[in-house]
Amino acid sequence: MSLKTEALTGGFSEPVFHTQNVFKAMMDGMARPGTIQTIAPEVAPPAPLGIAAGAIALTLCDHDTPVWLSSGLAKSATLDWLGFHTGAPVVPEKAEARFAFIEHGVTLSSFGLFALGTQEYPDRSTTLIVELAGLEGGRQLALTGPGIQSVNEIAPIGLPETFLRLWTENHALFPRGIDLVLTAGSRFLCLPRTTKIIATEM
Repeated sequence: MSLKTEALTGGFSEPVFHTQNVFKAMMDGMARPGTIQTIAPEVAPPAPLGIAAGAIALTLCDHDTPVWLSSGLAKSATLDWLGFHTGAPVVPEKAEARFAFIEHGVTLSSFGLFALGTQEYPDRSTTLIVELAGLEGGRQLALTGPGIQSVNEIAPIGLPETFLRLWTENHALFPRGIDLVLTAGSRFLCLPRTTKIIATEM
């Protein structure tokens, strides 16, 4: 399949219904941090963009939402796929993006390079969608905060050793800061900036 053909296929077959379905899953995920959500609608974004990441892009991105892509995505058919299906402009600077998509294997080095919002407009920040090897079976992390009754535990595979430090710095910026969505294939979980994360014993 050519890059051009890849860019034209793989979107929602029923855009209105499927967008509503994914949007509801996103809202549920943000309201209950750390709970694993599964994408139901069939979507086939070009590699290396994952299924959940692609569905989220189709749901949340449009011509008014600048998008930043990590290098592997920017060099793939993902660039044209997003343009065709969403109309979202791809920007070169992380700080200009409302949404940032990062393929599996890219190291998270800093959240501070993305838009963090302002005290007056904290919503003017970047939401990061990061593809991982898996959402279970990795280092145990304990989540507390709004939307979590007591403690919620997650164990994603592939987060860098520096993740807890990066997240602690991000959490301290509240109400500013980025929100994070971790994806793996057709599944995802949300980590809004309000969530506190600490490591637990394996």
